[in-house]
Amino acid sequence: MDKSPVLFLDIFRMEGGQMINIKEIHEICEVWNIISEQKYDDKINRYRSTYLYRGLPNVNFHLETSLRRNCKYKGYDLEKAILRNFTKYASIEAPDLISSVWSQLVIGQHHGLPTRLLDWTYSPLIGLHFATSGEPFFEMQENNCVVWAIDIKEINGLLPHKYQNKLREEQAYLFTVEMLNKVVQSLDDYDDDMKNNSMILLEPPSIDQRIINQYSYFSVIPRETSNIESFLNLKTENTIKYVIDKSLKWRIRDMLDQLNINERTIYPGLDGLSSWIKRHYYVK
Repeated sequence: MDKSPVLFLDIFRMEGGQMINIKEIHEICEVWNIISEQKYDDKINRYRSTYLYRGLPNVNFHLETSLRRNCKYKGYDLEKAILRNFTKYASIEAPDLISSVWSQLVIGQHHGLPTRLLDWTYSPLIGLHFATSGEPFFEMQENNCVVWAIDIKEINGLLPHKYQNKLREEQAYLFTVEMLNKVVQSLDDYDDDMKNNSMILLEPPSIDQRIINQYSYFSVIPRETSNIESFLNLKTENTIKYVIDKSLKWRIRDMLDQLNINERTIYPGLDGLSSWIKRHYYVK
């Protein structure tokens, strides 16, 4: 029996034997398990992580795109109209949008447009920030929070050959907008390629400091992937769901503040500064 302080719970697949690995965290020292996932790479003699992270402040929240949350089951039917109108009215500020649906998705997502993109970060600290923020302060200790971790190499290994070949050609782990434009130009073709078997991991261009500070990445969710967690459960072995006890949330927040991971740095500008000060002086 595993005697480590992290409790392992198994979510078994409906088919086959793969699963999402659930790790419960009850002590502040166990948070180190999230932060220290780097493995030694003897090719470069350095430690590197192959994971992307996504934090959610409530264990009852699911991995769900803004398109799904906003438009429910009609999301993909409305998607083209949403992008068409965004491009039509946004082209005065970004005239290149018309030439790439991938740019439309990335720029739109960054400015709050409902899209099929799901946000991730390469930094586990940023993941912990989002797991311990975004809810009313008086509710902070009502629900456990979550940090999801997905393995880039494992997700890339599910891709159709032409996508994997492009990554090898570019010696890259993640797609850029420019790379993706060379492989597929339409969402319909992308959905036909991916079905419910795979998805692209996309690195957005550094269009502002917020994307840089958040170490942001996106997964591009195919139309047939109606449930992202079921996809991960059926198709992956390395996905981890860290469930963090609600009693640790304020403690983690204080730790992140000392590490300079907070609203002030995540959202550069007066809005982020004000949010940071508001939380810093909240009286429990």
